[in-house]
Amino acid sequence: MNTAKVSVERGLFNYRFGGNEAGFPVVALHGWPESSFCWEGVARHLDSRFRLIAPDLRGLGDSERTLDPSLYLKEALARDMVEVIDALGIGDFFLVGHDWGGIVAQEVAIACPERVKKLVIMNIPVITNARGNREAREVINSWGGLPHWYQYFQQQPGLAEAMIKGNEEVWVSYFFGRAGREGRIPREAIDEYVRCYKIEHTPQTAAFYYRAMRHDYARWEMLAGKKFPMPTLYIYGEKDVVIIPQYLNHLEEVFNSIQVVRFEASHFVQEEEPEKVAAAMNAFFLS
Repeated sequence: MNTAKVSVERGLFNYRFGGNEAGFPVVALHGWPESSFCWEGVARHLDSRFRLIAPDLRGLGDSERTLDPSLYLKEALARDMVEVIDALGIGDFFLVGHDWGGIVAQEVAIACPERVKKLVIMNIPVITNARGNREAREVINSWGGLPHWYQYFQQQPGLAEAMIKGNEEVWVSYFFGRAGREGRIPREAIDEYVRCYKIEHTPQTAAFYYRAMRHDYARWEMLAGKKFPMPTLYIYGEKDVVIIPQYLNHLEEVFNSIQVVRFEASHFVQEEEPEKVAAAMNAFFLS
């Protein structure tokens, strides 16, 4: 994919783009600790009738490093993305999100449901699925909360800033686990995320995603049970140790139409199985 930057009222954002310039837009949002580079593999297998646009979220990739923590509320990050989409002249679109990008995608779908014609989310809780999320948290709490250690670490004021700088390669590479060590996730991708994490202030801006969570949860409690009206596909890597299967419980209660596709993959399912993920997206978008 090619890269470009767009300046909007809310800031300066990097994005990748590819596919059919005249095709129907597919907006893809990445998670942590990645960037829009995570969609490169999927882009190679996406149907030629689509135009792919993949922005870097605030504080990650090559987008601006804003030091105002309030701008990392997920509702605020969604406003960023709507401004970027508008600036690129996109009206209606299909929307895809993985990890934090999946949360931001849900917030975008709530903000402008009439424009999001179909939604794809991968390996992330559904913010309105209070029952499933509660059941998942009960399981994780019974394990002492161990899978969430990196979230607790980054929530501590100043700790990420002090300890990650100079250790970006060890920090970022750790989260790709065996799939990264064995090459199922390309080394060039991990190297790109390390490069971005070395950009000044990134340990802090990345940590803001987690420091905002208590405020995010307060908002999502008010949204409990709200249904997403657009057809939705949930793609799940079954080897994920953080987004455990209980998060998928009761999805039918919060979507008018939901399909679930499972792959034998880790959390970073779209990087480990890009061809399969693209095939699932193509089939869903073209149905």
